[in-house]
Amino acid sequence: MIIGRLPHALASPLRAHRPTPPRLSRTPPGGRGSGRLHLLAEGTRRRRCRASVSSAPAAAERMEMDPSEVKKGLYAQVEPYDTGSLKVSDVHTIYYEQSGNPQGHPVVFLHGGPGAGTSPGNRRVFDPEFYRIVLFDQRGAGRSTPHACLEQNTTWDLVADIEKLREHLDIPEWQVFGGSWGSTLALAYSQTHPDKVTGIVLRGIFLLRKKELDWFYEGGAAAIFPDAWEPFRDFIPEEERNCFIAAYSKRLTSSDPTIQIEAAKRWTMWEMMTAHLIQNNDNIKRGEDDKFSLAFARIENHYFVNKGFLPSDSYLLDNVDKIRHIKAFIVQGRYDVCCPMMSAWDLHKAWPEAEFKVVPDAGHSANEVGIASELKSATEKLRDMLRK
Repeated sequence: MIIGRLPHALASPLRAHRPTPPRLSRTPPGGRGSGRLHLLAEGTRRRRCRASVSSAPAAAERMEMDPSEVKKGLYAQVEPYDTGSLKVSDVHTIYYEQSGNPQGHPVVFLHGGPGAGTSPGNRRVFDPEFYRIVLFDQRGAGRSTPHACLEQNTTWDLVADIEKLREHLDIPEWQVFGGSWGSTLALAYSQTHPDKVTGIVLRGIFLLRKKELDWFYEGGAAAIFPDAWEPFRDFIPEEERNCFIAAYSKRLTSSDPTIQIEAAKRWTMWEMMTAHLIQNNDNIKRGEDDKFSLAFARIENHYFVNKGFLPSDSYLLDNVDKIRHIKAFIVQGRYDVCCPMMSAWDLHKAWPEAEFKVVPDAGHSANEVGIASELKSATEKLRDMLRK
């Protein structure tokens, strides 16, 4: 079901059939040869989902890659030629947009969090003359509705949504791009639908393992950011500090909206204060926004308390063989505190065929100059390979 589509007057019809785009991959396992690269809803009654704030967050409108933060190198801002909403379940409707070249090679951007939503700056790592750039807000995030909703919101629901959106837009296959939680979702989607993926770019690798969650939410990262940690810690009574994720879950799902909001801001501020190698005030201010924080904290905590809804702790590493033949790039900040490099390194060892780039002077954020530059470079390498 389409709600409120706003096609650009100059855009060509989006339902027109197109030839299958070229694919960047190696011969699949079992027939690799030399390993040389070659080109290869209807809606039902909607149930109410309870959350104390229901409107989309103003902070999500901010550009994640603000020009003031990224000095040079990214593509100029482009505006969408098409926006719309797609009903993906009896509860959820997701917002999506398309920009760049309507006849170009499709790429889908998977945002972080989960719960952060997309922003205009996410378009800027893609050549708008070559790529058909698809952004969407995941369930409960950004401009998707209901806001901050946890019902019917799992990793596998999101994987299904990506497929529904691809089919809705008549895209045979596409490139997948994801950072932080977006890297988790990109791996889960690509491993589920490898035949629909033409290339992969990942940043700030997050495999949703217990040791990663323990590092960031149970005191490991506090050794580096004790000043940011203490407000996060002190919100929880001492008798509940054996598991901060569980303690915050109790408050983020409280029937008291005031408690929800305060817990959300504490949770969000902790991540915003640790996301850059050098703290970024504009990023930190996002944690002060009630609406943004509510979706970000509630959805993120919901996924983490449920271990990402993955069958096992090593699930994404165990299934690398399903995507080993797809051309891929991994970009990681050396001093990433949110998603420490141990995860990128483990993925690199499991998937040596993927090009691995460590940015020596960066933390977690895609806004940091070195990371933004490497992400743009990766999309350009895939572009140039497809052009050959």
